Amino acid sequence: MVMKKVIVSVFTGMLAVAAVWGPGGGSEVSAAAAFKDVPASHWAKASIDDAVNNGYLKGYADGTFRPSAPVTRAEFAAILSRVSSNEVVEGKGNFADLTGNWSEEEVTKAIGMGFIAPSDYTNGFKASTSLTRREMAKWMASGLATAQEDFQTALSDTGDTLVPVAEYYKGGLNKADYPFVSVALGTGLMTGYEDGAFGPAKTTTRAEVAAILSRYESVQKKKATDFRDLNEMREVGLTGTNMTSLTPYKFGTDGATGKPADFSQIRDREFKLRNNLGTQTIHRIIVIKSGSDKKPTNLYGKMFIDKDFDWPINGDAYHVFTETTLIPNGDNLSNLAFANATGNRFLSGSNFETGTVKTYGITNLPHANYLSSGFFKEGVKRKFWMYTSIASSGKASEQITINGKSTLIVLK
Repeated sequence: MVMKKVIVSVFTGMLAVAAVWGPGGGSEVSAAAAFKDVPASHWAKASIDDAVNNGYLKGYADGTFRPSAPVTRAEFAAILSRVSSNEVVEGKGNFADLTGNWSEEEVTKAIGMGFIAPSDYTNGFKASTSLTRREMAKWMASGLATAQEDFQTALSDTGDTLVPVAEYYKGGLNKADYPFVSVALGTGLMTGYEDGAFGPAKTTTRAEVAAILSRYESVQKKKATDFRDLNEMREVGLTGTNMTSLTPYKFGTDGATGKPADFSQIRDREFKLRNNLGTQTIHRIIVIKSGSDKKPTNLYGKMFIDKDFDWPINGDAYHVFTETTLIPNGDNLSNLAFANATGNRFLSGSNFETGTVKTYGITNLPHANYLSSGFFKEGVKRKFWMYTSIASSGKASEQITINGKSTLIVLK
């Protein structure tokens, strides 16, 4: 890729920054192999090499790259303006506090490319502020949405999705962040940490930026529909399930209207349990594919299945987790009573245990005796996840009926 030429105005005290981020000069290190603080064993070595060879990043005059150093807003804006293939639309705005700053032209260019919205920084851009992962996700997703209408639609589709990060249930992720984090995760631009967190408020390092740049170059050449994980999050946001994005199952026709059915027709609709046991509402149905090694193949899988998952993993089945709210009419809702409360395994599924419960803050239907444990109490809403499975091969059909409204799922 041809590096876009930029004009950098360098002031006294900004020389170190210019050597790292600017386009020219004799003091920077441009050969990745020369960085004495990036050994061959470094996790981002290949990405750092690529970023340097493409001219997106440069090293310091002392022969270091400083992979753990934080990245500022100005620095990442400059990088995006170089790596992006977006057209620049003039007149989209600028920041008064960047007048004379080395990054002024490149930040303005990033605004014109659709990465940065001046309205997000009403108190000034503050160029030297360390970039957060929340900002990184939003900038990149916004840039993709500017270039492609379907990425813009993906942002809309994921506005109410289940985001597979620990902060979704534990707190720390604003609802306004759902679309941007979904696009970043669903395209593989960004990943979460081993503890399940996304870390929206955490800052970003130079090594992380190097790794993300090579991904962005690839992603911006593709369509939003090319990414299965993103397709799943879009379907969940729109209907409450990822069923048709992950599996060969398709929804049948609504017998009453003759129109195609989908899960949204029965989602979030309260219904009565048998024997006046209470009322229930189904919110989401998440499907997971995993091998016998208990390593899920789709992004949602990491929220529910790990080595401690206590159900057998059958490679010839899809694993289904249903999120529901139940309000008992009394304190007599036992394990056996709930298992027979609906006559449908999607609606009164099985209990399960897994290590991801603590990791992601999920409330699961436990093995404990509901009566003695007090899991269900009269008149108290209890929101939780439960488990079942469906066949992944051969002809099969599953039907969910709520208040006389049926959704037929057919394996074709």
